[in-house]
Amino acid sequence: MAPQQTGSRKRKAPAVEAGAASSSSQGSAAAGGEGPLLLKKQRRPATRRSLVPYLKGREVGARGRAGLLGFEGELRGYAVQKLPELLRERELALGTLNKVFASQWLNARQVVCGTKCNTLFVVDVQSGQITRIPLMRDREPGPARAQPSCGIHAIELNPSKTLLATGGENPNSLAVYQLPTLDPVCLGDRLGHRDWIFAIAWISDTVVVSGSRDGTVALWRMDPDIFNGSIAWHNDAGLPVYAHIRPRDLETIPRANTNPSNRKVRALAFNRKNQELGAVSLDGYFHLWKARSTLSRLLSIRLPYCRENVCLTYCDELSLYAVGSQSHVSFLDLRHGHQNIRPLCSREGGTGVRSLSFYQHIVTVGTGHGSLLFYDVRAQKFLEEKALASPDSSPGPAARKLKLTCGRGWLNHDDLWVNYFGGVGEFPNALYTHCYNWPEMKLFVAGGPLPSGLHGNYAGLWS
Repeated sequence: MAPQQTGSRKRKAPAVEAGAASSSSQGSAAAGGEGPLLLKKQRRPATRRSLVPYLKGREVGARGRAGLLGFEGELRGYAVQKLPELLRERELALGTLNKVFASQWLNARQVVCGTKCNTLFVVDVQSGQITRIPLMRDREPGPARAQPSCGIHAIELNPSKTLLATGGENPNSLAVYQLPTLDPVCLGDRLGHRDWIFAIAWISDTVVVSGSRDGTVALWRMDPDIFNGSIAWHNDAGLPVYAHIRPRDLETIPRANTNPSNRKVRALAFNRKNQELGAVSLDGYFHLWKARSTLSRLLSIRLPYCRENVCLTYCDELSLYAVGSQSHVSFLDLRHGHQNIRPLCSREGGTGVRSLSFYQHIVTVGTGHGSLLFYDVRAQKFLEEKALASPDSSPGPAARKLKLTCGRGWLNHDDLWVNYFGGVGEFPNALYTHCYNWPEMKLFVAGGPLPSGLHGNYAGLWS
């Protein structure tokens, strides 16, 4: 076992491109539900759709909770549609870190991030303070250990937010930390992936799936004895020691006839209702697996746009997968067995869709050109800039698409920048990751320059 100590120790190593975002969806209850029986001579009061009676009802403990839930759902839906045009950016300084590939909110003010330079850190969005988290090290590096140059591509929290899964010091290994302390729990470095981990998805509180560049999907189960209660393992020096585990199941993505060598798994998304796991591979296919104690492949579908499929998300409310490619977002409704919603084009100069998230019927798209777009799946159109539209104008092709453009971030003006990019002063930042804190209506966005050789970063809090 290899001991590690939580602290601010630095670990660096360079890497390649990434881009995946976690899915986020939340349904709303239907309005009009009945409350307890009323007295015979009483009449049921008419529903009052106003915020004042709703708050008064909460204060006095009003009945008819189903109706209130429906009203709350309407408020959430309205907020989801109106929030993007109200967001304003505050950039966060990340020093000389290189390209943020993954992020997740830990609480109301802390976001955990992973970078291309193989750094795992927590940033306080209020104070800007950065705390580095030591990476877990393989027990036996071995001769086949991958070069530590791809960074951390994925960070995911389990449903109860008690465990966090990400990459280890060796990017082939799956590291699991306990929350909120971020103490190391275990490292999946035994008989697992032979190449970099690009994607992670929890299918329960103790079972997680990882997808790798080697074309495999691995299912890992956490032994409850490792992290339940107050169990803590320490060596003679008082440093925490973590377990080394192997996958319970390891499945290979089927080879495509068109591009058999490019079946790298780039993104995962889990359908909790059906216990199904979606996976996107770089050969242009979407794969579906039944995910329980083992993985059982259900189907593989050729995607309509096959270049740079690097992000995937799922919407529980609409039962819809969304796949981001070089210039489009494709939608898959597997209940109907085909694509019944037309794909959207990002129109961002071929720089690609780099991050995706669903919330209710709104898809947030992070592009490779430093902008955020918002697409209404039900209306099948982008949200528009309401402030620029006059009251008398009718909606049409002249309406401008709502687009939030991110700040400059930081760019290292090194020899490569001077010699190969002509000393260009600014490069738009690819938005490799974004995540919402909906209770406080905040959006964290991060990334860095799109060209793989450039060193830089961007992070911003939109609220």
